[in-house]
Amino acid sequence: MRPESRLRTLQLGLLLLTLLAFLLSLKLGPVKTSLDEVFRALLSGENELSDIILSLRFPRALLAYLVGACLSLSGAILQGYFRNPLADPFILGVSSGASLGAVLSLQLGLALNLAGLPAQSLLALLSSLLLVSGVYLVSERRPFQTTESLLLTGIAAGALASALTSFLLFRRADAYEQAVFWLLGSFSLADWRQVWLILGTLVLATFIAQYLARDMNLLSLGDETARSLGCPVRTVRRIFLLLATLLASFSVSVAGIIGFVGLIVPHAVRLIIGPDHRRLFLHSALAGGLFLLISDLMARTVLAPSELPVGVVTAAFGAPFFIYLLNRPRSS
Repeated sequence: MRPESRLRTLQLGLLLLTLLAFLLSLKLGPVKTSLDEVFRALLSGENELSDIILSLRFPRALLAYLVGACLSLSGAILQGYFRNPLADPFILGVSSGASLGAVLSLQLGLALNLAGLPAQSLLALLSSLLLVSGVYLVSERRPFQTTESLLLTGIAAGALASALTSFLLFRRADAYEQAVFWLLGSFSLADWRQVWLILGTLVLATFIAQYLARDMNLLSLGDETARSLGCPVRTVRRIFLLLATLLASFSVSVAGIIGFVGLIVPHAVRLIIGPDHRRLFLHSALAGGLFLLISDLMARTVLAPSELPVGVVTAAFGAPFFIYLLNRPRSS
């Protein structure tokens, strides 16, 4: 199939499946609803189930979609940044830093709320941003900063943050269950303030990433080649690293740690439409939103009325695909 045909097929498939997934997300739940009641609630808001649909299910579905788009776009950026298709949004310690902040909030018993984010989410966001900032500053102290030094510093810092998180959980066993459910990801506390927060982050990051997509294509040729072709390599790398970190950190702050989305979705999209980041960024975001929306729907319905952490579902899909990526023939 020609590249343009594959692109149109992907776009049509994403559109149809996204509409279907949203309808199912609004229809399915502990309270039985029909599609007619869903449409009436969306169009007029005048039926007895409108509060459930518009105040609970709709913001949850939207937040799941937006977080999936953020994680997938972050993964696509970092895979281009490191020139490694197995990079993911948490490679620099975002997840470890967020975990430390969230568990520390539980330990301290903090009670505050800002822009729809409770103390647990606020500390998760702050600690993840601080950790990645520290990783970048430490790696930049080398005479010649390389992506390898940045990556290894991130791995080491993430390991340290994970050790501190385990220590805090060991000290307060009573907070273990609440912390673990958050660490595995959940949209059960979704509300409209979180939706607007993540939507603003995603729109801004997507606009900047698309504007700089040509520069990312040049970076894939190597820093020296990109510099010779007029790309301001150092500035562009800083901007892309900031975008990827913000997307992942804000996602973790509202939904917890949800693995594999930023790893498998950009890679799968790349296999379909090619490595051109001018197409890859936007379509990875759209596909990531669909993937996490379906995963959250499964998390709510597989063991209904109980609810699975959504990270369990994404791992169930992601782990086999990751194994396939590691073992597929290099010529394919």
